[in-house]
Amino acid sequence: MVRRRRCAWCGNDPLMVRYHDQEWGVPVHDDGLLFEFLLLEGMQAGLSWATILRKRDHFRRAFDGFSPRRISRYNSSKLHALLRDPGIIRNRLKVRAAVSNARAFLAVQKEFDTFDRYIWRFAGGRPLAHAQRAQRGLPSRIPESDMMSADLKRRGFTFVGSTICYAFMQAVGMVNDHTHDCFRHRQLARRHHHHSSVLASGPRLKSHRPEPPA
Repeated sequence: MVRRRRCAWCGNDPLMVRYHDQEWGVPVHDDGLLFEFLLLEGMQAGLSWATILRKRDHFRRAFDGFSPRRISRYNSSKLHALLRDPGIIRNRLKVRAAVSNARAFLAVQKEFDTFDRYIWRFAGGRPLAHAQRAQRGLPSRIPESDMMSADLKRRGFTFVGSTICYAFMQAVGMVNDHTHDCFRHRQLARRHHHHSSVLASGPRLKSHRPEPPA
């Protein structure tokens, strides 16, 4: 039996391996799932993704199925209850950010009809692919994540620095960052080879920079 080669970051943890094989880098266009990843990536700041994955189901229960509409209506008593919940990340700033981001998310939906239509503009509407062949060659941010971060902050989002935005882009398939020897890189590249842009190493080509949302 041939052993599949995977990105080194997922290690041998079954939860991380399953996430790597089934979710990471798969293009997401569902607003509910996009908000879930936005919330979880913000919660991860300073922590490992494995920690977030182990708490993901509890996050889903605690945050009403990641419903931005419900979260946007959280009051102080609900916030206090969340901060007493050991099943989530009990960081006051992060919990408050989840609420304010839910409100900002709804505002984006109102303006663009869907959050998907807004957020994918930063990748030109199609998955980007890096030219790097090894995990150590990947950057922690790219011009597209810089632009996304700046625009999200302008719209009232918090915990959306460029590094967090880049991790979000990787998670929801806006960029295919599986290493070239990983079986998922080939699968996703084949799936999108007709409409993927390639980001070269070093200076970014001007044509690859998304236009700011109108």
